[in-house]
Amino acid sequence: MRALTRKGAATRQRILEGAAAHIREHGVANMTLDDVLARTATSKSQLFHYFPDGREELLLAVARFEADRVLEDQRPQLDDLTSWPAWQSWRDKVVDRYRRQGRLCPLNSVTSQLGSRTPGAQAVVTELMHRWQAEIAAGVRHMQDAGEIDPGLDVDRAAAALLAGIQGGVLIQMSTGETDHLEAALDMGIAHLRAGGPASP
Repeated sequence: MRALTRKGAATRQRILEGAAAHIREHGVANMTLDDVLARTATSKSQLFHYFPDGREELLLAVARFEADRVLEDQRPQLDDLTSWPAWQSWRDKVVDRYRRQGRLCPLNSVTSQLGSRTPGAQAVVTELMHRWQAEIAAGVRHMQDAGEIDPGLDVDRAAAALLAGIQGGVLIQMSTGETDHLEAALDMGIAHLRAGGPASP
């Protein structure tokens, strides 16, 4: 995308945030470009100026926006996994985020709508999972360096297992509306890390 002026960037962001908000409230299937135009007080020419391919390009941008929000909603706790109380605080933040989100997952709904015909949608989710796992792994590595976790523990696999548990819990929540499985996955994942404490001499 070409460089935008400050005003242009602000207009594009307004359109993007308006589309994301509409999807969060009404679902992606009920979002039309006219809805976005009305919500953001934007003209059709402006919308197509910033999103020339129309609805599909806008949905892909919303997917990137929602992927960023997944991690931003976990901060600052995700950045500070430096003690067991900090891990518990992050756990509570994650549960609270998905409890407030409810059964509708905007990122999932947008990427599902785009489907396999849009390779960029899969790339957005893949990048998110890589970033999320890397940040969890950084916390595990810090605990290793602090002597709280056995140095022989495979950091990347431990982070991958914890992330897989979170995603499984979120999927069940999307079906049931309950966070029990998400909470159990986080509790068991962190307990597993703690059980991998310093090896006995």
